[in-house]
Order: sequence, then structure tokens, then C-alpha cells
Amino acid sequence: MTMLLSLVAVISLVVGGIGIMNIMLVSVTERTREIGIRKAIGATPDDILIQFLIEASIISLLGGLVGIGLGIGGSMLLSAVAGWNTIVNLTAIVAAVVVSAGIGIFFGIYPASKAAR
Repeated sequence: MTMLLSLVAVISLVVGGIGIMNIMLVSVTERTREIGIRKAIGATPDDILIQFLIEASIISLLGGLVGIGLGIGGSMLLSAVAGWNTIVNLTAIVAAVVVSAGIGIFFGIYPASKAAR
């Protein structure tokens, strides 16, 4: 059961990461004028790369926070409705935030490097 749930989680992370990458690629394509203006006023490729990596990680973090909220809410609802004792582990929440940010950065590297070029 643990292996099955782990596999589902990995597939969900990959699909979410690909979604973030596609959103960021569209954003880069639509914002070529903004990128050109930033370069014209002195922004280095590293500045643009960092901007898009931050955007990708924020999108991913917001999705992670929504997931954490739904998980905690579902846990509380399950406790109230079914009478089960549920425990929300702080370590799991911290790990979820770190993995969420990592996925955003990992899948945001290609669009960010494309924007920087």
C-alpha cells in the first residue's frame, strides 16, 4: 500500500511539474517584450533567470499550500464525521513545502533559461 501511494504521489508531482513548466513557457512567450525591456535597461541574464525561477517556485508553493490546507481540512472532517483520531504531522507539512518548492524550481529551470536567452 505504501508503494502504491508513493507511486501515485510521484506521478502527481511529475504531472504538476509539467503543468508548471508549460505555464511558465507560455508566460515567457507572452512576455518577450517585458524581457526585452528589462534587458535594455540593464538586467543581466541571471536577473531574468532568477525572476522566472522565483515565479515558478511561488506558483508551486501556492499549490502546495492549497494541498496542505485541503489535507488538514480533510483530516479534521474525517475526525469529526467518522470519529477517527487523525494526527497532522508537522514534519510532513515541512517536507511538503520543501518538495513543493523543489518541484517548482526543478521544472522552472528550462523556461527560466529560455527567458534569460
